[in-house]
Amino acid sequence: MTVQSHLQELKRKHAALETEISRELASPGSDPLRLVELKRRKLALKEQITKLHADVTVH
Repeated sequence: MTVQSHLQELKRKHAALETEISRELASPGSDPLRLVELKRRKLALKEQITKLHADVTVH
């Protein structure tokens, strides 16, 4: 897997989590713990994307 394709996959997963978070927030019976977990995963992906992007632009 190339770095670019890996970066695209991470961005796809990040967008999917954003959609899932929005759906969870719109739900009247949303689970606060699930929201925290989804947001934590989204942040971890964002950090990976930022690091990979920085690595690509440096090299």
